[in-house]
Amino acid sequence: MKVFINKRIPETGIKMLEDAGLEIIIPENGNLSQEEWLSYCKNTDTILNVGNHTFDHDFFDECPNVKAVALYSVGFDHVDIKAANQKGVPIGNTPDVLSNATSDVAFLLMQSVARRASYNFQKVKEGNWGDFDPLHALGQELYGKTLGIFGLGRIGFEMAKKSQKAFDMNIIYHNRHHNEEAERELNARYVSFDELIEQSDVLSVHANFIPEQKDLFNRSVFEKMRPDSIFINTARGGFHHQTDLYEALVSKQIWGAGLDVTNPEPMFKEDPILGLSNVCVLPHIGSATIEARNGMAKLAAENIIAFSKGEKMANCVNPEVFSNN
Repeated sequence: MKVFINKRIPETGIKMLEDAGLEIIIPENGNLSQEEWLSYCKNTDTILNVGNHTFDHDFFDECPNVKAVALYSVGFDHVDIKAANQKGVPIGNTPDVLSNATSDVAFLLMQSVARRASYNFQKVKEGNWGDFDPLHALGQELYGKTLGIFGLGRIGFEMAKKSQKAFDMNIIYHNRHHNEEAERELNARYVSFDELIEQSDVLSVHANFIPEQKDLFNRSVFEKMRPDSIFINTARGGFHHQTDLYEALVSKQIWGAGLDVTNPEPMFKEDPILGLSNVCVLPHIGSATIEARNGMAKLAAENIIAFSKGEKMANCVNPEVFSNN
């Protein structure tokens, strides 16, 4: 069975595939054009995909030989699951192994924004330390404040746990379903979406993105948030409307923002949001640790190996395809 990997992943995953006797195809050039990527996909049985290539009806029609896709990510918003189901193609992902790493980044962004770390670091780099000014670019403390989580799954749970232990923050959340573990262990309180945006001192987004939630955090939402609140997004850039976020920041509808994902992504270097002192932006590094990336490689390889043996993928976002075969 041929396995196409469009970018090199940690050796732990590659070795697992080799030891399983699978034929691995990895282009020397990791920055393939769409046409080049498709040409590889058309001539393979399974894909271990790195990045946000689109898997939709058109893709599955153009690449009928593809029998399974293992994503090197936990998110699968770039996959049309209905189309995959119609073609009988299982889609694997890599949950849990990046929960610590991604929640670490959300926690980092919260503190960086609260203390204007990016702005002050830039001042030092520019030799613009300045004299002591008791009123200049003050930050805020997080002790005892309310953290609102939109999407309290594993990553959101880890973010909430860190924030509670470090700053004794109160936890509220909005989910499709109640998270009984969080309610029991963190005394988290389920609230409506409107209550979430109105009561949060820090609002952190951790949900799985679906198209219906595009630009969910927009002008009308930011207008309802507290003027001293901080908006954090480490999930998907599509959740927030970037221009509306910028305007909310400059008009002081909200106090600050920390982003590991942007809209669009990558963002333009001319984006005016980068010039604000109350913003910290990172280039989507949520899973960028040795431990997380190795774990992702292992899970992705396990998904492909299981499929090659005729077994169900351990981490499959559309397991119904196995019952239909």
